[in-house]
Amino acid sequence: MGTPKVTYIFLFFLLFTISVFSQDKTFTNPLLPSGADPYSTYYNGYYYYTNTLQNRLVLWKTKNLAALDNAESITVWTPPEGTDYSKDIWAPEVHFINKKWYIYFAADDGHNKTHRMYVLENSSKDPFKGEWEFKGKIAAKTDKWAIDGNVFNHKGQLYMIWSGWEGDTNGQQDIFIAKMKNPLEIDGERAKISSPKYEWEKHGDLDDPDLPHVNVNEGPQFLAHKDRIFIVFSASGCWTDNYSLGLLSFNGGDDLLEATAWEKSEEPIFTQAPQNGVYAPGHNSFFKSPDGKQDWILYHANSKSGQGCGRFRSPRMQRLYWDTSGMPYLGPPLPENVILDIPK
Repeated sequence: MGTPKVTYIFLFFLLFTISVFSQDKTFTNPLLPSGADPYSTYYNGYYYYTNTLQNRLVLWKTKNLAALDNAESITVWTPPEGTDYSKDIWAPEVHFINKKWYIYFAADDGHNKTHRMYVLENSSKDPFKGEWEFKGKIAAKTDKWAIDGNVFNHKGQLYMIWSGWEGDTNGQQDIFIAKMKNPLEIDGERAKISSPKYEWEKHGDLDDPDLPHVNVNEGPQFLAHKDRIFIVFSASGCWTDNYSLGLLSFNGGDDLLEATAWEKSEEPIFTQAPQNGVYAPGHNSFFKSPDGKQDWILYHANSKSGQGCGRFRSPRMQRLYWDTSGMPYLGPPLPENVILDIPK
């Protein structure tokens, strides 16, 4: 009489174990219910992740980005009131450079026109320990409106790319690049390497008589593969479903500040997929799997049309592939119910 009961218990335990194992090896998007402008850095077996929270800077720590909802997290910095950088904290990035940690972010005093980029520094090898010290503004000599800074090293030289205004008034965002003296200072002047050009970059109507339309190139991200380098950027207004990713390919020598050496692809490489229930995919970053063999994209998107730039944007990830000519290939953003293997 006891044998069937033991068998049922064993089968239940076996099915439970298989289910848990499967969950550990697979995931579905989104990674969190909300979180725009996702970024991660892999160091010493852990991913350190951050995204826009508007009023503070938070880090997550996890071995598996698909498990962000259960990851350890800490608030590393909350801005003081009444400063040029107290409000609208956007697009933070966490970097490990020359044995120190840095967080780059944009902020303002409550008025968008004052947006500039700032940086924190931490000398501890563990960014969850030590002290995060505010190091101030980071800007080119022109010191114009600037957001979405991304820092990268190419052939031993540190660079920053960002989205900015040519002048002092809103109406168009361009992509700029500059060399850096060190992780805290830009060296010299900026160079503009991308402006909205194609129709898919120019969706930006606003219900504002003082600012009826804005053309947008923003969120630039450096991407390298073998001997080629690229910049992936976000185009059109994030308040539209047409927010998408464009591609700049570098075809020059050693001067990354040479604007004519950056060639823009005529079509976006990642755009909305209504058939998959994904709208306004953009402001991405890239990361490698723990074994270093797979390339992945982190990005945010909306689940419904017309949700705009607010709290509905959620972080997602999927594989990035390379075609035979060495160009990146993403395909469409995948539906939320698709089961994917975690980065290996």
